[in-house]
Amino acid sequence: MTEPENLVETLALEKIEKNLFRGVSPNDGFPRIFGGHVIAQALLAAYETVPERVCHSLHAYFIRPGDVRIPVLYEVDQARDGGTFTTRRVIAIQNGEQIFNLAASFQAPEEGFEHQFPAPAAPDPEATPTEAERFAEVADHFPEAYRRHMARPRPIDLRWVQPQQYVDPKPQPPTKEVWMRAKAGIGRDFHLHQAILAYASDMAFMETALRVHGLNWDTPGMQSASLDHAMWFHRPVDFNDWVLFAQDSPSASQGRGLVRGQMFAKDGTLVASVAQECLMRLKPPR
Repeated sequence: MTEPENLVETLALEKIEKNLFRGVSPNDGFPRIFGGHVIAQALLAAYETVPERVCHSLHAYFIRPGDVRIPVLYEVDQARDGGTFTTRRVIAIQNGEQIFNLAASFQAPEEGFEHQFPAPAAPDPEATPTEAERFAEVADHFPEAYRRHMARPRPIDLRWVQPQQYVDPKPQPPTKEVWMRAKAGIGRDFHLHQAILAYASDMAFMETALRVHGLNWDTPGMQSASLDHAMWFHRPVDFNDWVLFAQDSPSASQGRGLVRGQMFAKDGTLVASVAQECLMRLKPPR
């Protein structure tokens, strides 16, 4: 079996000139670039202009589908360098058009008040089946091309506590937890741990809104896409260790679903919070 994608390598950017960077995306068989990949590269582009501060929040919009066949240009606007906070805007461009934009804020480290929600109870990640193991149980229901895609070695180890229903899904509660961690070593650079955590935050997320209605990616006529993405980094994270991504979907309306998430280190420390609104539209059969 081929080795899983090393995100430290595939997220790396080429500096073209001041405030302008180029990134590529691996072609994994789908024509669109994975949204988490663009989030992570845009954050790394912003970090290229912020040497000593730590990102505490980002807010992003997905504007057009990204094409895996061509590079993405990331243009950084150095909006403000303040005494405590630094602000950056990043525009991702393909074929002369914006496909994505991101605003991020960075802060000089400081001491402050501390509190957090407790982590939910969850089974040990090592005792939880992997995503590939779950899919293998129902793989015969899918075409060969889809089976190959699902069997590919992925860069993030995902272990769903409440697994998605691949076949004949039924409505489920609007909550779930997923254990996740990066497979390849990240090293000690905190920028990369944040960026790869942001990459993973777009995985296994939208499904929380779909499951409420007994839907999944394979539902005939299902149209789904990430519309926006927001993330707050609360504390340092080692993403080579397990993180529990606890999620809920409080609302869906007008063709959009809202999903929220909290990311806890294995010791229960809340390291990040995430929110995303997604398109979820069921087209009538022709």
